[in-house]
Amino acid sequence: MSTKLPELRARMHTVPLKPGVYIMRDRLGHVIYVGKAKVLRKRLGSYFMPSRKKRADVKTRALIDSIWDFETHTVRNEEEALILESKLIKQYRPRYNIALKDDKRFYLVRVDLAAEYPIFELTRIKKSDKYKYFGPFVHAQALIATLNWLNKEFGLWVRPPKSEGESGYLEVGEVLNRAYGEEFVGEVSADDYRMRVQEACSLLSGKGRRDKISQLKEDMSQASVDMDFERAAGLRDIIENLEKTTSPARQFAYGKAIPTTVIPTEDLASLGEYLHLDGPPKVMECFDISNVSSTHIVASMVRFLGGVPDNANYRRYRIKTVEGQDDFASMAEVVRRRYARIIAENLRANPEVEHSQQNLTELLYDLRKQGKSPLFLPDLVIVDGGKGQLSAAHAELVKLGLHDLPVIGLAKQREEIFFPGESEPLTIDHGEGALKLMQRIRDEAHRYANLYNELLLSKRMKESLLDDCPGMTAARKKALLTKFGSIAKMKKATLKEIQATSSIGPLTAEKIFDFLHS
Repeated sequence: MSTKLPELRARMHTVPLKPGVYIMRDRLGHVIYVGKAKVLRKRLGSYFMPSRKKRADVKTRALIDSIWDFETHTVRNEEEALILESKLIKQYRPRYNIALKDDKRFYLVRVDLAAEYPIFELTRIKKSDKYKYFGPFVHAQALIATLNWLNKEFGLWVRPPKSEGESGYLEVGEVLNRAYGEEFVGEVSADDYRMRVQEACSLLSGKGRRDKISQLKEDMSQASVDMDFERAAGLRDIIENLEKTTSPARQFAYGKAIPTTVIPTEDLASLGEYLHLDGPPKVMECFDISNVSSTHIVASMVRFLGGVPDNANYRRYRIKTVEGQDDFASMAEVVRRRYARIIAENLRANPEVEHSQQNLTELLYDLRKQGKSPLFLPDLVIVDGGKGQLSAAHAELVKLGLHDLPVIGLAKQREEIFFPGESEPLTIDHGEGALKLMQRIRDEAHRYANLYNELLLSKRMKESLLDDCPGMTAARKKALLTKFGSIAKMKKATLKEIQATSSIGPLTAEKIFDFLHS
């Protein structure tokens, strides 16, 4: 069982009791599964119950053992959860997701409003063309039934008319009958027809849906009173299909980051208020330490500008002065290196301010405002971790003279926010955009650090002397380097320790042990 499961179970109380999508990652930060839930806490909690694993199939047990971290994204309803889940699966193609990996997409409805007699059509791909699009719609059967009803209700064509009368009007017999068999009386011009299409478009987009559904419910009640049960049943089905089809569901746009409906400017303003800053932290930098393997400890610094990733200004570091796994000392080193460089670059570019009596933090902010800063100071520094990591980072900032630079720690287990010198953390409701913004930059820093560690591990694998070892494969080499970190440490390992490595059998372990000591 994953050693992280107790910690993940402890985080369950922070998961919202709302519909949404959850993303599971392995120890290297890779997305391994995407799922949706009507109630996120209930659905996620089921993964970390011991009884769930006992009853699960082989695939699910493997998934549970691989979970190292998770994140959640709340939405308004189940339809939005299904749309967002589909987009995320297509974006990340997680190894444990089977459904929705193909190119199948939800239905869209399109109509050419410039046509003389527009008709509604189904499609799965939205193009930049002349059509007006509606959707996506997650309930295909309900959508098709609703379109059939709309065509009848508004007297619309289901296919283009074959011909047009000399008068420019459609003949009565050529016009589709209205709903429930009532014949459409009179002739209809192209202009009148397009007005009907506009009314149908409004209803399809959700405008006036409540009034229409209320009217249909009244008709259904009257049909029941009249003992016209067949008509009442038909109206019941129409109402159900219309409710499913026109239920509000947003489309989700994304670039390289997680699809989201948040408004960064609002989240920044809210975060500034929660943290009592002078204004929204338009420039934020976040640090994370990665200890995936014990040989090279690495760190990442990611920057968000205006609430979105500023990928060009991401930085990654190999820890140089720390022996072993010491997150506090590693955090101190990387913060010192980052802001010592910013100070040096600014003083080099502006030698006239070197002996200024102005507070250093204020001085660097002024240079940034004047456009004279080659590397500008952020409005907020975030470190991934609790009091220990924060204290180490803050101590380095004080040594550098950046006493007033805002810095906080974001502890992952309970998503608590720590401030220098304060024992009590700040907690923000998990539905608030301010917290979700900090979670996004923290998770991005975590992903970037793990990516660098994985890259170094891959390089070490390629350069390894283990390639000359009898019976060595890429999987065995990766397992050995992940466990021991280096060949020097492997040489100190006992035969039993090598045998305990995954992918290594007793005979292979003996060959490796003999090779290392030959």
